[in-house]
Amino acid sequence: MKKRILAILAVTATLSSCQDFLNLKPAYQISDQGFYQNQNDFETALVGVYSTTRGLYSSSTIQYVGDLTTDNAEIQWSSPSADEMQLDQNGVTATNAYIRSVWNTCLYTISQSSNILNRIDAVAFDPTVKNRIKGEAQFLRAFSYFYLVRMFGNVPVATQTFTSPAQVAAADLTLKPKEEVYKLIVSDLTSAETLLPATAVTDKTRASQMTVKTLLGKVYLTQKSYDLAAAKLKEVIDAKQYSLVVDYKTLSTNGNTNLPETILEVAYLSGQTLGNNYSALFTPAITSMAIFPGNAQGAGRIVPTLDLIKAYETGDARKAVSVSDSVSLIGGKKSYSRYGLKFVDFKAVDPGDGSVSFTVLRFADVLLMYAEALNEQGKTADALPSLNQVRQRAKLPALAGLSQADLRLALEQERRVEFLYEGHRWFDLVRTGRAQTVLNAHYASQKLNFSVQDFELLFPIPQAEIDLNPTLKQNPGY
Repeated sequence: MKKRILAILAVTATLSSCQDFLNLKPAYQISDQGFYQNQNDFETALVGVYSTTRGLYSSSTIQYVGDLTTDNAEIQWSSPSADEMQLDQNGVTATNAYIRSVWNTCLYTISQSSNILNRIDAVAFDPTVKNRIKGEAQFLRAFSYFYLVRMFGNVPVATQTFTSPAQVAAADLTLKPKEEVYKLIVSDLTSAETLLPATAVTDKTRASQMTVKTLLGKVYLTQKSYDLAAAKLKEVIDAKQYSLVVDYKTLSTNGNTNLPETILEVAYLSGQTLGNNYSALFTPAITSMAIFPGNAQGAGRIVPTLDLIKAYETGDARKAVSVSDSVSLIGGKKSYSRYGLKFVDFKAVDPGDGSVSFTVLRFADVLLMYAEALNEQGKTADALPSLNQVRQRAKLPALAGLSQADLRLALEQERRVEFLYEGHRWFDLVRTGRAQTVLNAHYASQKLNFSVQDFELLFPIPQAEIDLNPTLKQNPGY
């Protein structure tokens, strides 16, 4: 019954280089005498955890969950899979492969992080390096649990390392209340804060102290602990380690690594099976288009809705570098077709192997979350400057004199166009309690017979996991 749980919760990584993907085996097959014996072993294992985490983004799983489920995006491809249509039409079932992918990827990451944390104190090496590794592992575990608790609500909580199948069979792997999950998330992040150095990092594919503070601020905001969120996010702002880039386009085009605005990113390298598939999924499925070398075809699977394109204010500099409704064809003509430009590698010979980095956390998010946290405390006038920093970078006029309710809507609008294709929209709408109002109005405007019901604010626990471990109870409504 728990063999699958063993595979998910009791794994560790062995990597031949920092660019290898994971070679996973059950932890009980790895001898403590043969691994986890020195600093290099733990560094290698940590690279494995990061490699697992990138799986959330490499195949656009987060964009499927965070954008395709909303009024931001839809499928243009004529033959989508049933799983894609479920996300597009808000009819997700417990067999959906994308939902199960998030569940499995996050639990792999949690297990690997725990393996490091449970073994590292038994090995003597440089305390400063040891603290950094522990801090990064705690961040990655909290990061994964944060996705799980927002998507599924109650989830299993396991921080131990399993060294035998019997230990797995005896473990309590039932669903735990979301409050217990959040308690672990906050505990991991507050500990990681103290372990990671305060100095800025040059490699933004790795977590830093400011990365931890940013995520902790987002966690507090999601929990509606607005005073704690504002205080933590202000620490990131006051550290002055980040700033908005001048040109919004540079955030999502070739060469976008380690930018001043980036807090955490996933880097990709084409030609070595280390690329992403954004260039295929975000662009039209037109055989005669001429936007890639060799006139390669896109897939049209996550393209902007007409409603999204109309959402940009007049003069918004983000629109022209984020979306397009005109595609160049072989022969010089153009055809109407909506598609996304962000994170698309227009130099890629294979659109499924792009090299543009994906930004997981960035400073614009800090500013807008800080504004939200202040506004929810009734400090609307104090919140406006942070919102206006983001607007002014987009060449839009500053807002003034807004009520608390007006600023809520202004922040919702700003986040929608600022973070298109960054997987935020679904989580933003659920956090603010606006998912049903916004999305049901969108479906009605399109004369679509879809709706978001109360139970659909959480996703279903993957049925395959319940079949293997019946102690997992399905979320109500599914």
